Amino acid sequence: MLKFALRNLLSRPMRSLLALLGLHVAIAGMVGLFAVAEGLDSMVASTFGRVSGLVVMQPAAPVPLFSRLPARWEADLQAIPGVETVNAEIWQRVNVIEDKLIYSPPRFLVGTDIETRLRLRHGVYQEDVEEGRFLSRDDEGTNNCLISRTVAKEYGVGVGDTLRVERQDLQIVGIYHCGSMLLDLAILMDIDQVRQIGRFGPDVVSTFYVEPIANGSNEQVADRIEQAFLDRRLEAWQPSGLMGMSEGAEGNVAAGLLETLGQGMSALGLGPTQQTNAAETEDGSTVAGSPPTNDDMAANVASTDAENRSALEVRSAGDWTDKINDVSGDLNLALTVMTSIGVIVAVLSIVNTMLMSVTERMIEFGILKANGWSRRDVVRLITCESAILGVSGGLLGCVVGWSATELMNWYWPTRLFLYASPQLLAFAIVFSTLLGVVGGLYPALWAMRMMPMDAIRRG
Repeated sequence: MLKFALRNLLSRPMRSLLALLGLHVAIAGMVGLFAVAEGLDSMVASTFGRVSGLVVMQPAAPVPLFSRLPARWEADLQAIPGVETVNAEIWQRVNVIEDKLIYSPPRFLVGTDIETRLRLRHGVYQEDVEEGRFLSRDDEGTNNCLISRTVAKEYGVGVGDTLRVERQDLQIVGIYHCGSMLLDLAILMDIDQVRQIGRFGPDVVSTFYVEPIANGSNEQVADRIEQAFLDRRLEAWQPSGLMGMSEGAEGNVAAGLLETLGQGMSALGLGPTQQTNAAETEDGSTVAGSPPTNDDMAANVASTDAENRSALEVRSAGDWTDKINDVSGDLNLALTVMTSIGVIVAVLSIVNTMLMSVTERMIEFGILKANGWSRRDVVRLITCESAILGVSGGLLGCVVGWSATELMNWYWPTRLFLYASPQLLAFAIVFSTLLGVVGGLYPALWAMRMMPMDAIRRG
């Protein structure tokens, strides 16, 4: 039966080819579109799976770049039971590298307290140094930096060379490679040097990275941190701050995956402000931000819920993953709707091909029935033909879709990360086969109902 069906398809090569091409385009499009969502999931898993500790940030801040915390809270965090190391960080978006404006992909200056960073048991960047060395105590107060392999290739620099960032000459002491678009965006330096470059006050940090004691529970430590800061007040991050400009900034147009993810996958406008003024909190702490206006004060009237909320927001790798998975679910829904259009066109193409094939072979089916073929045999033949189209279209679509994702990853390694998993490819082939079978059902049922003499007469 299979050979007979294949011979029938080959007897009408042009019509079969057109149906095959229509189906393969739909499957290739499905593979390419869902590779976007799978690439996001894979990137998130590979990125946050490496973060074993906790990130302490300003409430409601989407990513550390937008967070502002009092630097003196580091000692309070260190005193919490279960906390082994607290590492202060300052994040600033880079506007200019080698006298060129940076738009997309974004780059970030990450100032880290080197002494506490070296005490971490699991440090993301220090475990991924490929050339040179990681930052040491000797680098405190200097412009020595650690850059990613991506940045090194983009600007043709290496260990021992100078990279001009924000009109500052940085000396490269090491090159790292994490293999993640979200992690390979940073230029690491001493925290005090980034304070000067970004004009941060001495009493402000972006975030604290907290590493629990060995075999400690992240959940328990996170709860203790939030409980310890219930009696303090810190203004939540406000999205309106994105519309400002930093003092001396050259124009910060937001672009890039990290900022987009931080905003729940919605596009940002202009980049974050690098605020230099300090606002007084209720407990006497200072945080970065302009003095509040009357409207701001009215908008931030404390409610009962707000009074019971911690002044800090503590996030683990699982929290980041859950937030982005929510966005990924919405993305999958949108991709499904887009793919459905191509699938409908492909099904109609198969139905049309098989219907025309059945119409042209009326005499053949009449003769077959007159020679003892049952209705079931006729259905099997036509269904087998359409299934062959489905399998062939699925295989061709998977090859084209997978090749396209690999080509785009190779051509834009710092901008795209698409991933067509084996599970996605297998599903595409099975789905395409089912489409072929479904597309051939109506023509098969139509041919099945015809009597042998009626078929011969109509033919």
